[in-house]
Amino acid sequence: MIITLEHYFLWFLFYSFVGWMYESILVSCQQHRLVNRGFLNGPLCPIYGTGAILGVAILGNVHNPIIIFLISMVGATILEYTTSWVMEQLFHARWWDYSNFRFNLQGRVCLLGALIFGLGGVGVVLGSQPYVERVTDMIPLPMLHTLVTVLALITIIDLAVTVAGMLDFERVLDSVSQVVQDVAARAGGTWQWGSSAVSDRMRELSQDTVERLRWAVNGVINAQQKRMLKSFPKFQVPDRQDIIDSLRELMGPRR
Repeated sequence: MIITLEHYFLWFLFYSFVGWMYESILVSCQQHRLVNRGFLNGPLCPIYGTGAILGVAILGNVHNPIIIFLISMVGATILEYTTSWVMEQLFHARWWDYSNFRFNLQGRVCLLGALIFGLGGVGVVLGSQPYVERVTDMIPLPMLHTLVTVLALITIIDLAVTVAGMLDFERVLDSVSQVVQDVAARAGGTWQWGSSAVSDRMRELSQDTVERLRWAVNGVINAQQKRMLKSFPKFQVPDRQDIIDSLRELMGPRR
């Protein structure tokens, strides 16, 4: 039983890494820059690992690709919708938004994504998983136990650091709001949230003031939070989106 769970954990990490590669390449191409797309700091997208493991556990003995496709499509859609809702409740933020896609549900899931995940399910169950199992079966037991223990500790620490940083994000946004207004006031200007586009307000300030704003904001927001803003361009915090837009502008390339 323990060995089976250890194998499942390694499979989870493997498919989380594959999902991270897929997301990072896709978003990097869209943004024209390298993007670490994972929710964690390490190269993992846990939602992909979770979906793949559930697919293997439920559909491992199914060999009909149509059935696998349909169940994977529905199951992955439910998982993605649930994950979006839970993360919004936990962090009071939206991490992705499919509102611009046709046939979406509250921007949390969309038909195109469901079709891709359905195909992914077929690829995992009938394609990659037999080879993945063969490789993990070759790992000697002492090495397996050590490997799983080390990787589990690293993953738990990474998860704890990530969650702690994002749970504190709303307080950080309030601090950023105050810092921006204070710096603008000392420079003899004003910063009215929501009064105009962020880029317009930036142009109204001197270059020296903008640099002071960058320096002040960097002292408030940590590296974890900066990475999240850069990695998730659709990241939204209700009632604080103007602050998010200002942060992105200040963290962007200097003009």
